[in-house]
Amino acid sequence: MTADVLSRVFAALADPTRRDMVARLSAGDATVNQLAEPYRMTLQAVYKHLRVLEDAGLVSRPRGPQPRPVRLEVQALDLMDTWIERHRGRVEQRYCRLDAVLAEMRGDEDEQDHGDGHRSRPEAAGHPDDS
Repeated sequence: MTADVLSRVFAALADPTRRDMVARLSAGDATVNQLAEPYRMTLQAVYKHLRVLEDAGLVSRPRGPQPRPVRLEVQALDLMDTWIERHRGRVEQRYCRLDAVLAEMRGDEDEQDHGDGHRSRPEAAGHPDDS
């Protein structure tokens, strides 16, 4: 069930207008008319965007007379954050393992380069620096 909710949340946020509405609601509740102000679209189109956000659980509007405030729902953001952090953790673990391998390889190179006290250089007969 969580995957379905998460899919709806990410799908709802795929639209830049809806992401902007969520960003604006993060500053505080707003009426539909306040949310509609910066957009060049009908109020009906704004309501359609809000319906998608509501269906995804990102916003809510309490029942009652107009104007009703639109409220951002933190639970949906928490769900996204949990999903993102789980995957971020996996990626960071991969990079840590890669860093360890690279450090080990560098350590092996340093031991080879400094094993006799100086860097080794391929010997080339007749090289100008060999004088």
